[in-house]
This record gives sequence, C-alpha cells and structure tokens, in this order.
Amino acid sequence: MIQPQHLKTREIAKRVVAAGDPARVVQLSKMLEKPRLVNENRGFIAYTGKYEGEDVTVICHGVGGPSSAIVFEETVMLGARLIIRLGSCGAFLKGMQIGEAVIPTAASYIGGTLQQYIPDTYITPVPSYDVLTTLVDEFRRSGLKTYVGPVFSSDAFYAEDPNFVAKWSGLGYIAVEMECATLFGLGMLRKFKTGSALLISDNLAEMTPMVDAEQLKTYVEKAGRATLSAAVKIPLE
Repeated sequence: MIQPQHLKTREIAKRVVAAGDPARVVQLSKMLEKPRLVNENRGFIAYTGKYEGEDVTVICHGVGGPSSAIVFEETVMLGARLIIRLGSCGAFLKGMQIGEAVIPTAASYIGGTLQQYIPDTYITPVPSYDVLTTLVDEFRRSGLKTYVGPVFSSDAFYAEDPNFVAKWSGLGYIAVEMECATLFGLGMLRKFKTGSALLISDNLAEMTPMVDAEQLKTYVEKAGRATLSAAVKIPLE
C-alpha cells in the first residue's frame, strides 16, 4: 500500500497518526509544520512534517482490518514506533452526542484479520497504557467531552441492528468502529505503541443518522490537535 521498498526510513516518522478518511489526513497535514507528501500509492496518502518540534507522519489506513493491517505493518517496517488511530465511531449509549470523543481502553472482535494472525485463540487487544492516559489528558484539555471505555471492532459496516447494540452495550461496550482491534493487536504482536481517539458520527442507541466528514470537520480540528499533542509527548525508546 505504501511501498516500503520505495520509501526511505526517514520519510515515515517514528510517531504516526492514522485515519481511514483521506480528507481527514489532508486536514491533519495542515496542522503540521512544513508537511511534505511522502506517499500517494493507491490513494493511501501520507504526509510527514513537524508538530511541536517532533517529526510526525499522518497517513490514511483505509477501511477495515485487512486494509489497515497492511498500512500499520508497512509503517512499522519503515520505522514507526507509535501509531495512533484518529477515527470515527457509532455510539452505543443514550446521551452520547455527535462530535464527542471516545478513547478506547480495549477493542473486542470476532474473527476477521486478527484471526489470520492468531488462528488458535482470541486475544484481548488493548492500547499502550501511556498512550491511553496521555490521550485522555489531552482530549479533556481540548474541551471535547470524552468517554473512556471498551469498543467493538466490526468487520461489517452495515451489520448493526438493535439486537447488536443491545448485546454489546449490555456487556459494557460504549461504541463500535472497525480498526482498533487490528491496531492494538498488531501493536502487542509487533511491539510498537498504539492508541486511538474516535469521534462520534452517529448514535446507534438513539438511531440518529450518521453525519458525513464535512459535518465532523470542526470537531476533527480540536481532536486532531489533541491527538498530535499526545503523540509528541509519548516517550519512545
């Protein structure tokens, strides 16, 4: 996806913020100092620049576990030691509002990409603790209302129904998305740091319609700066 054989290690920073939407990556790139386009193969755009004096890459990971796993693997091949996913999610709890944030403490999954990596068992994919706590701190400073709890990583965008929501919310999960389990699981397997911050795009418990990327743009501005601020504060060995 990002042609690791054609990129030089220095073109991908040790600190990476990844998003599924290319438009969100472009928006994030404008928050960097002197961003330069380092990849556009197959539309998986990546920019590298500086944020608060530290090198940071922002990159598109596409939709779902298979696509994102390739991008995460290849950025690590090129030297990434931290990947934070800035994405969107569907809320499971009544009262959660569009544009508010969810910081996942874990991500459950059924089958999918991780089962290809670990076919004989299920793991509990969790983010790195220091990334999790730093994201929570930065998001609360940003002024965005922030929920902290486990999410479910789905492989089917349109599979949710009221029974699905009742089942997972009844088990204590607060939102659904598609890539966190893959990211956290690969971080555990490949020994790189991970975390995620998600903006609520719809509320499945209240059947509110999903908003588009343009309607989330203002929230992305706050969330993006909070995520980048967290990324540059994480100590890397």
